[in-house]
Amino acid sequence: MAKKIAKKTTSSAKTIRAKASPAAKSMAMKAKPAPVKPPVARKGYNKTELTYFKKIILEKRKEILEELETLKASMMDVTTGEYATENSTYSLHMEQGTDTMEREKTFLFASREGKFLNYLDDALKRLEKGEYGFCLDCGTLIDKERLEAVPHAQLCINCKLKRGK
Repeated sequence: MAKKIAKKTTSSAKTIRAKASPAAKSMAMKAKPAPVKPPVARKGYNKTELTYFKKIILEKRKEILEELETLKASMMDVTTGEYATENSTYSLHMEQGTDTMEREKTFLFASREGKFLNYLDDALKRLEKGEYGFCLDCGTLIDKERLEAVPHAQLCINCKLKRGK
């Protein structure tokens, strides 16, 4: 008896599929896929302007790399050639706190400069892809003055103000 029930449910499922199948086919025939919209060609900066921005980015990048080398040199111990650590000879002196604070400040500067270097590298990648100069939020062209001041900018001034950062 269990076999008869199983066969009945299987055959009724086939009947339902068979009945739904022509309707589904006619619906599929009537429904056309959404037309693929061609990408909107945005008018960006011309080649001369992009070369100008690339020059600014590369100059800033060079400055950052020089600054990072200076910071790295200041973090190194001259005698050992390793990163400076706390010196046990100063453990009882008041200068230890000052030395530690200066070392932490130098590491923070190096971290900040490294982050800025990454932003500049990302801007160079966008420039190579042809995406440089467009706001990520609204898609409009970022003002030339803004890009001169902040060459790694990804947002126009209006979107930046809306974000509040």
